Formats: sequence, C-alpha cells, structure tokens
Amino acid sequence: MKFLTPATTNPIDRMRYVGQPTNRIDGKFKTTGTAPYAYEHHKEVPNAAQGFVVGAGIAKGRIASIDIEAARRAPGVLAVVTAENAGKLGKGDMNTAHLLAGPNIQHYHQAVALVVAETFEQARAAAHLVKVNYTAQKGRFDLEAEKGNAVKPTGEQDPPDTKTGNFARGFETSPVKLDATYHTPDQSHAMMEPHASTAFWEGDKVTVYTSNQMIAWCRSDLAKTLAIPKEKVRVVSPYVGGGFGSKLFLRADALLAALGARAAKRPVKVSLHRHLIFNNTTHRPATIQRIRIGAGRDGRIMAIGHETWNGNLPKGSAETATGQTRLLYAGADRMTTTRVAELDLPEGNAMRAPGEAPGMMALEIAMDEMAEKLNMDPVQFRILNDTKVDPEKPIRKFSERRYIECMRMGADKFGWAKRNAKPGQVREGRWLIGHGVASAFRNSPVMKSGARVKLGTDGRVTVETDMTDIGTGSYTIIAQTTAEMLGVPLDRIDVRLGDSDFPASAGSGGQWGANSSTSGVYAACVKLREQIAAKLGVKEADAEFVDGTVRVGGNSQPLAKAAAGGELVGEDTIEFSGGLDKKNQLSTFGAHFVEVAVDSVTGETRVRRMLAVCAAGRILNPMQARSQVIGGMTMGIGGALMEHLVVDKRLGFFANHDMATYEVPVHADVPHQEVIFLKEEDEIASPMKAKGIGELGLCGVAAAVANAIYNATGVRVREYPITLDKLIEKMPLSV
Repeated sequence: MKFLTPATTNPIDRMRYVGQPTNRIDGKFKTTGTAPYAYEHHKEVPNAAQGFVVGAGIAKGRIASIDIEAARRAPGVLAVVTAENAGKLGKGDMNTAHLLAGPNIQHYHQAVALVVAETFEQARAAAHLVKVNYTAQKGRFDLEAEKGNAVKPTGEQDPPDTKTGNFARGFETSPVKLDATYHTPDQSHAMMEPHASTAFWEGDKVTVYTSNQMIAWCRSDLAKTLAIPKEKVRVVSPYVGGGFGSKLFLRADALLAALGARAAKRPVKVSLHRHLIFNNTTHRPATIQRIRIGAGRDGRIMAIGHETWNGNLPKGSAETATGQTRLLYAGADRMTTTRVAELDLPEGNAMRAPGEAPGMMALEIAMDEMAEKLNMDPVQFRILNDTKVDPEKPIRKFSERRYIECMRMGADKFGWAKRNAKPGQVREGRWLIGHGVASAFRNSPVMKSGARVKLGTDGRVTVETDMTDIGTGSYTIIAQTTAEMLGVPLDRIDVRLGDSDFPASAGSGGQWGANSSTSGVYAACVKLREQIAAKLGVKEADAEFVDGTVRVGGNSQPLAKAAAGGELVGEDTIEFSGGLDKKNQLSTFGAHFVEVAVDSVTGETRVRRMLAVCAAGRILNPMQARSQVIGGMTMGIGGALMEHLVVDKRLGFFANHDMATYEVPVHADVPHQEVIFLKEEDEIASPMKAKGIGELGLCGVAAAVANAIYNATGVRVREYPITLDKLIEKMPLSV
C-alpha cells in the first residue's frame, strides 16, 4: 500500500480499541518473569556455553601480539576467538568501528577476544589469562582541543550547512542580539538490560537471539560482517529491555556470540558487562554549540544562527543538533552549520532524540536569554515567533502544528502567570524557588513497514511483523490496530514480534516506530479484509467488521466462517516515500514547564513539579503514551543535573563506566509529573493519523530545568550538567 493522499474516514476512526488507555498485553509476562529476553532462551537453545569478551586496554594503536594459549588450556574452555582465527570478517554498514579488533585498535574496550567456556565463571577467569601486547599511538580525546580541525560531515541525511537570506547582515543590523556558546557532555544510554545475545548454528545458518531495536538492520549487517548470505541469518528479539538507540545497530555481543558458537560448535551466550557497555557500544557525543539570535525591539526574530561541533571516530556520524533550529521559530535570515572532529573515543551515535535532544538543550536556553534581553515573558516571546511553514522553504507547510496551543495551555495549567520574572526573589526557608519553560519539538518521520495478519479457522487472529517492543508497548498498539480493523476483541489476537522471518517493519527508533508499524498492520488488515469479504460473498466497502462478525446492512456473519476452508493470510507493506511526507513537514510539538528548588547554601537542585503538553497526532494508547513522556521527562532531569560521561583525556576512555559512577535519576529525584495530550488527528501523517511521541517527552526538558534554575538563583549556566559546583560561587547571599 502506498500512502500518497491524505487519510480519509477509515475503520481506525471508530476508536473502540485505538485511542483507548489499554493495559499492556505483554505486562503480565514481564511482571511474572515469563517474557524471555535475549540471554534467557534456555528452552529454545539448550546446553549453551558462556562467552566472556576481552576489551582493548588502549584507545588507539595496534595489537603487537596476543597469546591465548593459557586461556585455551584453562578449565572448561571450549574456544578462544580472536581476529586471527575468526576468519575473514567484514564491517556492517551501520558500524563505524570493527566489532572485533585486530590488529588495529580504534577505541578503548573494542573487543579483541572472546573466551567460550562451560560456565560464565570459567570464561571470565580464562579471559584474564589472555595476554595482549599493544603498541599504543597518541590519540585525540578532547573535543575543545580538536574543534578547530572539525570538518563538514559527509553521508548525512540532512545537509550539514543551511542558509536562508543573509544571516550575517540580518544579525548585524538587529537592534537586540545574543551570541552565546553552550556545552553538552557525552552521555550514556544506561539502559537496564545489557547488550546480550544467544547464538547457534544449524549447518551454515546462524540464529541469534539478541537485544536489538532494528531487526532488518541487524540481520543485514551481521550477514555482511560474517560474509554470508542474508538468507542464512535469522535474528530474533521478541523482548528488549531498553535501548534508547544503543541497540539500533549490530553490536559486538551478537557478532561474538555467532563467532563463538561456530568455533565451539555449541550454542553460546554473550552479555556485555557494564564497563564494556559504556566504552564498547555507543554513546551520545558531546557538543559545543554557538547560537546567535537577532531580534527587533518588538521581539520578532530577524536572524537566527546555530553552529554545532561534535567529535566521533573517523567517518563517524554527526550529532545534528541544529535540526530544530531550522524549523521551530520564524526569522528571515537564517544559518546553521554542523562540523565533526575526529576523536579516538568510542563511537558516538543515536541516543534518544538524537539531534533535537542536545540541540534543544542549547536553543531553549538561548531563547530565554533573548527574552530577558527584550524584557519579554519567555512564553510570549516563543509564541510571537511561531511559524506555520518551514522557514527555509515557505511553500512547505506543517501537516499539523498546534505549538501555540501547547504553550498557552501549559502556561495556564502550570500557573505561569504567578511566576516572579525577576530571578532570585522567591524563597521557602533556605530554598530558592524558580520556574522555567522550554519548547518541545521533535520531527516525526515515517518509514516503510510491513506486516502479516492471519485469520485462523477458530476465528483467532495472529499478527506477525519484525517490529520490536523496547518497553514502549508495540505489542499492545499493534493488537489495538488489528482489533479496530477486524472487529476482533483483544483477547482473540496474538501478536508476534521481533523475528527476521516475519515481514520487515520500520523497527523501533527515530520516533517513527509506532506510527509506521501500526500503519503496516493497517495495510495488511486491508488485504485480509478484502479476502474475508470475498469468502463471505460481500463487498468489503459495504462491510462493517465488529464484535467478531462481518455485517452488511441487517445481515451478519461470523468472521471465523470466512476461514472455514483454511487459514486466510493478508500481508502488505505501507510505503510513504516520495509522498506526503516529502511535501509536508511532519513534526511533533509541545511545551515543558518545570519548578525547581535550589538550596541557597549548597547549590543542590531539586526538581519539584513538571508539566508537559504535547501535540503528536492521534494518541494510539494514552496510557502508554503518558509512560513514554514521563520517561522522557525523567531522562531530561538526568541530562540537566547529573548525566555526564567523564573523558580520561590521557588514556581516552570514559572513566565513570558503570552505574555506580554514571549517575541517572532515581525515584527520589523524580517529582510530580503531569502530561496533557492535545486532541489532534494528522491525516497527512499516516492512515492511523498518528505521529511519534517517545522522544518528544525528552526534547526541551533539560533547558526548562536550566531556565528554572536561573529564575531561582540568577545564575546562568551554559554547560551541562548543572551541578552544584557551577552554581555555588555565584549564588545570591543567604538571608
């Protein structure tokens, strides 16, 4: 099915199932421990051996020699895999560095060996016997120092440089100007489930149970790395315990499990321990961002420029932190640039809301600073500079843009009118109280996505797609979509996900998963409805599928009757390319409001109250959508106040590479959180009339916290995280 014209009235509009706050159908399996994660497929893969990964002890250089003999002779050891004995290996399209190093070392903790043994303890003990001698080379580990050598990235989907009008002239002639630089740090995904895989071979075919967000990508890159046909690779990932982008791509655990299983001639399990997760996989790269805004004295933006720098391995991707600046606010004279410096740190790549998350951390502080220069309320300043079209291409309209409504409703619900605009004026004992606001913005792209829907002879419906559920509720919204299309109760639907034997879906990432994958299910259901109608001798256009029956006029027939002669199968793929998504801008909008309390003596910050108002198309399941937004809001607290990978600039690794020293918010850090969804149906977005929501909840949160801290203390911090040491010397005197 090609989606080339706006959605009209369709069965989803009944909203008997879609749009309802439905409990997650996978919840009972997860809460009872019966949902098998990648390391836990004991029944399907019995007698598995254990693998332990040896990571590189240098950040850059070569392996001079590697001695595995002592490890090979250790008790219980079945195999030791290195680049020397693994056979010829390629590199996946999505990987920047090789997943098994040798002889070159590209970053610290890059895998150099896998030890396979009967037990985990034996494998771990033997791994310490692997002796690696390195020839270290001088590396580059400091973004600030390498900034001057940064270059324009190549191969990016969006242009690294954009220009509309004459920014230099517009900025220079603006009566009111801001020119400020902001820093965001390296951050870790820090998900609960580690990167883990279980692999086994049947002849020349390998099956890998792994924790991965994008099955089709993983399968293709594993096949390419192993140099075998894609048809010889099966990837299975029915449950994923969090990924946030780190599991978008093939990682070392999956490759090494496959190599270990081939060498040991046994199924093998591999899980990366925390230190390896932080340095071996991917992270959100640090940025340096310069933002210039020029405005008239009436508050209207005349010129806006955003430059960003990040570091990555050679040929690594950019952190496209300027994307929201191109679309969020009006202004005739515009400019953005993106530059990447080569660093020898672990790979920087997608982390929840890549681009917009760090970009909004800077832009939305800059907007507050500009509002203060103009002596304007920051909410009103943002509303004044709203735009209904793409500022770079005014002929392109937004499919839906209810940004102003989000701001106004949020201000009203939060009690923004009671805010004291003068910083440092509101106290409760020793606590300084402040309120902050920031826009929420994230693009909502759509991706090709397929599904297969089966009607059994017993009237049960089975849905199959390689879509993954990373804790976001894919099982449930796919079941809701199927129920709406076929008129079948949820308890009569079986959803099967995360298997490369199923039709390829959009996968989980980029805030495209829910909208795209349910649209693929919609397309497959349309095919099945046509078959059912034909079997029952009715016209599909006249038929109503409801309560397990097919009704036409006053006549009703059981749905199961259509499959009396055998199972019926509908399979299709939704395709968007070249259609409405290119002619219109698909984006989601919102507003974040935050109240903080800052200890006037210590500088400790406590977030006390948060509100998010979101406009993101039809909300497929309000209960799950709220969970996604408050999860993003919580993640935003971490980005604002504590999350920071500390780079050892001598040795080139992240020093705080575990959950004890990389701090994330805990329950005591999370305040009352309220989420409001505006009613919106985006007919241009998809037949579901939905958009993404999972990343919008994060975008802008950190800046709202930063702006609230400024309102509380009068101290403006432009370097995240805003830890007490950055506040305490500038705090107002206690009274």
